[in-house]
Amino acid sequence: MAKREISLRGRALAMLARREHTRAEMKRKLSPHCEDPGQVEQLLDALVARGWLSETRFAESRANALARKFGSLKIEHDLRSRGVSAEVVEQTVERALAQELENCSAAWQRKFGALPQSAAEHGRQMRFLAGRGFSAEAVRQVLKAGDAD
Repeated sequence: MAKREISLRGRALAMLARREHTRAEMKRKLSPHCEDPGQVEQLLDALVARGWLSETRFAESRANALARKFGSLKIEHDLRSRGVSAEVVEQTVERALAQELENCSAAWQRKFGALPQSAAEHGRQMRFLAGRGFSAEAVRQVLKAGDAD
């Protein structure tokens, strides 16, 4: 018995059932399964019209997943690299900035949990947090708050 051929729409719905996707990801993943690129565009338009494919929902979901470990700069870079529109990226990053100090403090606490005892250790902690995409201001505040405790 021949393997059952899955329709393009079925593939799209199966992908969306697993997790949110951007339009660009869906197009890249579905294109090899059809000869006509217009067919993929029509399907994606229909999914957007029904609300099943949402760039905003993807951005929020992705930002929430990354926020525990990473700062707004890293979130912004990740969303842009996945083809999210500039407007949606800007809105998502604004929301991430509101929580950045808390997230930075939590990441610092998980990784270090103790104040730096030397200038070298202070630099290492700052570089770690900056490398995670936290703003310089958030890093300074977290390490200053740690100094005050």
